[in-house]
Amino acid sequence: MGICVLDPHGHCRGCARRGDEIGAWLQMDDAMREHLMEAVLPGRMIAPGSLAARLSDPARLLRALEPLSSAPAGQGWNHSELADILPPTPPVEAAVLVGLIPRPQGVQLLLTRRTEHLRHHGGQVGLPGGRIEPTDRNPVMAAIRECEEEIALARRQVQVLGYLDPFLTITGFRVSPVVAVIDPAFVAEADPSEVAEVFEVPFDFLMDPANLRQVPMEYRGRMRHVLEYTWPGQRIWGATAAILYNLRRRLEQVP
Repeated sequence: MGICVLDPHGHCRGCARRGDEIGAWLQMDDAMREHLMEAVLPGRMIAPGSLAARLSDPARLLRALEPLSSAPAGQGWNHSELADILPPTPPVEAAVLVGLIPRPQGVQLLLTRRTEHLRHHGGQVGLPGGRIEPTDRNPVMAAIRECEEEIALARRQVQVLGYLDPFLTITGFRVSPVVAVIDPAFVAEADPSEVAEVFEVPFDFLMDPANLRQVPMEYRGRMRHVLEYTWPGQRIWGATAAILYNLRRRLEQVP
């Protein structure tokens, strides 16, 4: 919710509501909103003509995600693994976009490589996004805003589908991943102060368990394991690989 840019069919690209439903949203009671969110909008999101309809099985993907009505709460699905090394202060809230691009050769995932000089995760491959600012209404708004700033992704070129589970990083961020479909007409324009490279990886490759491995590493005197994909010329590992693993596991648990 919060990205209300109407498509040619009169539906919001972000939430699939019509203009009249957006205008009446605050006057609706909880039962009306729940009916709209659970019974009406999912069908519109995958209707012919929508970006999501270009995916191979958009209905299954929607079932695997947390709905847009509210961002998932909780400490993060990996909290127990990091409890002994997390900073004592509350985590910094952040959001990233898991952007799927329907291409003739198959669905691709949009990834970026951060510039080397950045304070956090410099030089690493990641999902576009960043910290949630006080002016952001929710993680969706934060993820879209960051994508506009980092790679010039316009809001009208995004159809948001839902959330994955929050993820904690060892640097003290609580990340809310937002899954969305990106218009294949989108052409990235990287902000050179933040993004060194924008590239795509086949979604099927990332969802294949055979392509994900655990890599042992020592951190603060303890042996730990991080997830990693090997892709030509890129190292996709750590938080990014873990978020994609979470998406794969959620897909595996729905028919």
